[in-house]
Amino acid sequence: MKRKILIVLGILLLAQGYHLFANSYDEEADIKKRTEARQNEKYEKAVFAGGCFWCMQPPFDYLDGVITTTVGYTGGPEKSPTYKEVSYGKTGHTEAIEVIYDPQKITYDKLLSVFWRSFDPTDADGQFYDRGQQYRPGIFYLNEDQKKAAETSKKKLQESKRFDKPIVVEITEADIFWDAEEYHQMYYLKKPMPYKTYRYGSGRDKFIDKYWGSQTKK
Repeated sequence: MKRKILIVLGILLLAQGYHLFANSYDEEADIKKRTEARQNEKYEKAVFAGGCFWCMQPPFDYLDGVITTTVGYTGGPEKSPTYKEVSYGKTGHTEAIEVIYDPQKITYDKLLSVFWRSFDPTDADGQFYDRGQQYRPGIFYLNEDQKKAAETSKKKLQESKRFDKPIVVEITEADIFWDAEEYHQMYYLKKPMPYKTYRYGSGRDKFIDKYWGSQTKK
């Protein structure tokens, strides 16, 4: 009985901690920061896709030199796609993340390194239990330097034999990036408990641990 009481208390305290953490997120300030970062000419941009965009945002947000991240949709011909349309596979888009970073503090190669460690690069048909082209992984380059760096990093990973299967991530020229609805931005901060539950259940972290070893996961 005593153990059960402690477990319940622990769960309540954890929930309270998550609640307080979520309430500390300032959406208005975040929107302003994203807008200003996109207008700052000294910053550069990178676009990646690795399945659920909720799960792709935290690994980059914690990097020194990354200014902001935005989740959205890219890779399809339709204009102004919605989450409902994309998630049901009604468009040609994939869930993606736009990373605004300071090249004086972090390199594109470093971003690629974090990218490869965040998902399953051998699965082109989705990621974990999210299936369909809307969850296909990809690198969307914005210039020739990014294209070359992406191709080199992909080749290096393939030659490392870390995975038994081929690396199937497509490297394509970036198209229009459509911001996802605001409630999806920084979802892991806005809704930490649902996010943690989803991420754990998806098997993403188990996969990362298997192929990359224990590392900090958000």
